[in-house]
Amino acid sequence: MSNSTKNITAMAGAIRALAMDAVQQANSGHPGAPMGMADMAVALWSRHLRHHPQQPQWADRDRFVLSNGHASMLIYSLLHLTGYDLSIDDLKAFRQMHSKTPGHPEVGITPGVETTTGPLGQGITNAVGMALAEKMLATEFNRDGHAIVNHYTYAFLGDGCMMEGISHEACALAGAWKLNKLIALYDDNGISIDGQVTPWFGDNTAQRFAAYGWNVIGPVDGHDVDAVDGAIDKAKLSTNKPSLIICKTSIGKGSPNRANTAKAHGEPLGAEEIKLTRAEIGWSSEPFVIPSDVYAAWDGRPKGADLVADWNARFAAYQAAFPELAAEFERRMAGELPANFAEIAVQAVAAAHDKAETVASRKASQIALEFFTAGVPEMLGGSADLTGSNLTNTKSTPAFRVADDGAVVTYEGQIGRHINYGVREFGMAAIMNGITLHGGYIPYAGTFLTFSDYSRNAIRMAALMKQRVVHVFTHDSIGLGEDGPTHQSVEHAASLRLIPGLDVWRPADTTETAVAWSMALANKHRPSALLLSRQNLPYLPKVDADVITQGAYVLAEPTEVGLKKKAQAVIIATGSEVQLALHAQAELAKEGVAVRVVSMPSTNVFDRQSVAYKQSVLPDGLPRVAVEAGVTDFWWKYGCSAVVGIDSYGESAPAGVLFKHFGFTTQNVVDTVKVALGRRK
Repeated sequence: MSNSTKNITAMAGAIRALAMDAVQQANSGHPGAPMGMADMAVALWSRHLRHHPQQPQWADRDRFVLSNGHASMLIYSLLHLTGYDLSIDDLKAFRQMHSKTPGHPEVGITPGVETTTGPLGQGITNAVGMALAEKMLATEFNRDGHAIVNHYTYAFLGDGCMMEGISHEACALAGAWKLNKLIALYDDNGISIDGQVTPWFGDNTAQRFAAYGWNVIGPVDGHDVDAVDGAIDKAKLSTNKPSLIICKTSIGKGSPNRANTAKAHGEPLGAEEIKLTRAEIGWSSEPFVIPSDVYAAWDGRPKGADLVADWNARFAAYQAAFPELAAEFERRMAGELPANFAEIAVQAVAAAHDKAETVASRKASQIALEFFTAGVPEMLGGSADLTGSNLTNTKSTPAFRVADDGAVVTYEGQIGRHINYGVREFGMAAIMNGITLHGGYIPYAGTFLTFSDYSRNAIRMAALMKQRVVHVFTHDSIGLGEDGPTHQSVEHAASLRLIPGLDVWRPADTTETAVAWSMALANKHRPSALLLSRQNLPYLPKVDADVITQGAYVLAEPTEVGLKKKAQAVIIATGSEVQLALHAQAELAKEGVAVRVVSMPSTNVFDRQSVAYKQSVLPDGLPRVAVEAGVTDFWWKYGCSAVVGIDSYGESAPAGVLFKHFGFTTQNVVDTVKVALGRRK
């Protein structure tokens, strides 16, 4: 117990005042949750959280995640009060254009914010990823007498997070992984936008989490700082279980007429109610004015400086004892690839070119991964119960396992680097976001492309946060065959390409797949999705593999099929349909029709190229025909005269039968090109 009762009241009062004042000034926001969780925040942030406001990226800081991100004024108030680079003017600019205090917390915008939250349930799932990264890094880098990775991940979450299905996926995994340094504080206020939650949320949360293998503490009075403090102390005693602290709170605490009502949730309290609330909580200061003694009570800089100085001294000793490990830790936490990464990438691409194998692009991906996972130790793979289909495992990535005592199982001193996520695509995607946000790993994992819909919002969040996460989506079209339309992707490639900031690759052969992997790994601030085939694809001869990095390139000119004249049309194709384009080019050449074939493995990357390069690949004045086993709408933006695609669901049949049935034949592409050239079939 390190705060007087007077200080506790004033510290919590500062949060409540800032929350209601900022929401009132913006005429928008959620005052109730910050007001309700203020005492929980005093307990955690003033007595437990190890952080330094002047070094927000300190490697061994505790991570704090506000999963119920609509309560953003809670974290903004805490960051301001403890001394981060977030001024009172920034708080006054809450929810305004280009401010450091957007409506929901955004990583990279506000110093001290660890992840972007708002879509409920994803914050606690990110926290699971962060805690997993801490556990794995500690196993990899800590040595006897040198615990350089030793921190907690804390999360605040509310009823909405509990109701979202992703919280089940993630928290079940947290229990299975025995993440004892994950401590979640549940703001159990019983209110959501529609009112008292009892009619639609009757779960026994304590029993639910106990069943996951969590250490459940409480309920405790969430407005009793000492009680919450004691619960956190108790949670820290756990050696092989994550902890859930159930905190009973009143939403809008302190508001005489809005507390414990849905009216406190998502709208300003109003000037008159704020006046009454100030009197109720004993807060006499004007809006956005914090007394100096309250600032002093909250100031986290002196303690933070001591924590960092102590860690720096211990890390210096670690560097002296283990210089190579220390350098590797610093490199990985900085997100930098190994110095020889370019050489590894060249080897992977060259091997693909030299072997010229006919394999499914999912197998081509595994072949490339053998190179990359051997040379890039931070790569952390996984699959949503489809490892044998996605082929995301390699010789360098044995299965990640945790022993009964909570210790990470090692193999000849190395941790397992392939995670079995189970059938939890959404949870997997958001956990990967948490892993990469923590630092130290580059996560990648696989499922079928059609199940990317389950993952989609977490993929979008990775793109919004500019995080390097790689999604491996196999079985990418009707080419998967007999499983039928429930599993055959039609709209998914086009849909994923619409997500701003996501690079989607649909490679046509082993070389394009190796290049796609090299680009995905090198792209520090952008997630990627690799769309891969189940069926075998032939190697496509090419002069230069470097051009693949441009997203699209000229694969074959008319001269490749014996025509010494300029192209009269262009066929654009991706993935498994590139071979079809080449066959059509050869048939058209027999009739004297000169066609250029363009392989476009990544439309997103191609779209970022210079106008000159794009025109060199797709010259003006030439009819363009796109060929892809997916919906046609996407391709019209490239000025196509026609598209050979599929605008219906598939069927259950062998792949060859399906391609013929849906018009993915050489003859149909030939006829389509002729029509585009104004010729009759």
